[in-house]
Amino acid sequence: MNLESPKTNVKKSAEYIFNALSDIKNFEKLMPENMAKFEVIDENCFEFGLKGMPEIKLVKKASTPNSEIILGAASSKLPFTLTAKIDAISENETDIQLFFEGEFNAMMAMMVKGPITKFIETLSSNMDKL
Repeated sequence: MNLESPKTNVKKSAEYIFNALSDIKNFEKLMPENMAKFEVIDENCFEFGLKGMPEIKLVKKASTPNSEIILGAASSKLPFTLTAKIDAISENETDIQLFFEGEFNAMMAMMVKGPITKFIETLSSNMDKL
């Protein structure tokens, strides 16, 4: 299952956005209002829960300075990645787009597509809070 958020334009440099997203504590600022839990495990891992959904642990898997950060599920039960692509438009303007890729069976994909789409759209629209 591949999902993508709309591109979000932020009036900050690509370097600033990359550094902000590299500090996983900042993901708390991006979370939806229905967040029930947010806990930093270490500098590369955090766990969050939304009301009515199971808790998810994300780990920073890879990054390319000022252009990409890849987070992945810490559990192999539901393998997926969440990639933030950072595109500098100018010195103080950046486009950010989130990409979700997961391997789910058809039934699971049907159940989670709506909530995950809404989730990544919320993360993307909250980028100006960084």
